[in-house]
Amino acid sequence: MQSVLSLILGGGRGTRLYPLTRMRSKPAVPLAGKYRLIDIPISNCINSGCNRIYILTQFLSVSLHRHIANTYKFDPFSRGFVEVLAAQQTNETADWYQGTADAVRQQIRSVREDPSSEIMILSGDQLYRMDFGHLLATHRETQADVTIAVLPTTRQQVSGFGIVQLNDTGQVVGFIEKPQTDEQLQAVRTSPDWLEKRGIPCKGRHFLASMGIYLFKKEVLFELLTAPPLATDFGKEIFPRSIRTHNVQAHLFDGYWEDLGTIKAYHEANMALASDDPPFSFYSPEGVIFTRMRFLPPSHINAASLQTTLISDGCHIEQGSRIERSIIGIRSQIGRNTTITDCVIIGADRFETEAERVKNRARGIPSFTIGEGSVIQNAILDKDCRVGQNVRIINQRGVHQDEGTNYVIREGIVVIPRGSVIPDGTVI
Repeated sequence: MQSVLSLILGGGRGTRLYPLTRMRSKPAVPLAGKYRLIDIPISNCINSGCNRIYILTQFLSVSLHRHIANTYKFDPFSRGFVEVLAAQQTNETADWYQGTADAVRQQIRSVREDPSSEIMILSGDQLYRMDFGHLLATHRETQADVTIAVLPTTRQQVSGFGIVQLNDTGQVVGFIEKPQTDEQLQAVRTSPDWLEKRGIPCKGRHFLASMGIYLFKKEVLFELLTAPPLATDFGKEIFPRSIRTHNVQAHLFDGYWEDLGTIKAYHEANMALASDDPPFSFYSPEGVIFTRMRFLPPSHINAASLQTTLISDGCHIEQGSRIERSIIGIRSQIGRNTTITDCVIIGADRFETEAERVKNRARGIPSFTIGEGSVIQNAILDKDCRVGQNVRIINQRGVHQDEGTNYVIREGIVVIPRGSVIPDGTVI
């Protein structure tokens, strides 16, 4: 794996995750109470023995840069690094990244100078655990120019992915980005027998979706990025072209994988992590997920009722509170007799002093995080929110999409933006 250089794409605006991306880049969005999305691909790289990693950033990347600088440090003898390559003006270009392929092309100088022979390209907003050594083995055994990791998926899920068509040897002979019609889908349908011969049960999954995980021969990547007309996106342009001129292979994966690119997907994935039998476990001794080390006290819980809930470090939960199917993030302070159900509480960046609390109370400003007697259901509270006493955040009108002065509703899920203040007695 020392011959592999990893590039993690983190430059998108993340508009579908708004307002969680209003003040941060998409890979910096917190996950499972104490992690960030970027920790997933970086940890998979480190666990696979890939310790030379570039992260391509563009929008609102200050907190992401800080997290990476404070978390991932290698000793000087390992030659490993996790470094940020931010979008910048150069003699060759003065534009922002126009797409995934354009982002890599704009940073081609750093890639060219690396002694690697293979380039792995990853996404920064997915939740999965993969040993990339298996991907590299497929790549080399098939003598591939490009290898795409693919996941069996159902008809209902295909519209959001690039779908591949394979021949009997596993070579990609067709690629359709986000197919919409039955005619398009019929052309890329995979036989159940083909999957089951390779040890993967079909279970109604007749299509193979690209996971956004690619492995290129270094010289092939340069060739595809510089061939006219210049491509801006891997899925829409690079792969449909390359399957006609290069040996593009598929690497089958049948583990847990979720794209957390929307508010609904993000909420559902967090709820699954808090369930009795989570499909992805942070407790696995294999494939540890790394994150920033924080020197926080243990959480204190005082006569509260908790069911299928993850509690992070530094939390204080008062008596009489009932929390079900929720994620409680770092430094969360939850008052007496609150009810929290199906929620993601991201937490706070710091603890308040008693003097600050007294001063804020005199001005009518609630303390971090949730005041006593409040009821919160099916919601996401971003970092540093202040929810007063006897507040009800329950989507009372039952709307699907909406925006207010201190809330956003997406697909029925109420999102309280970072740093919002919800006064006592408010009903949303």
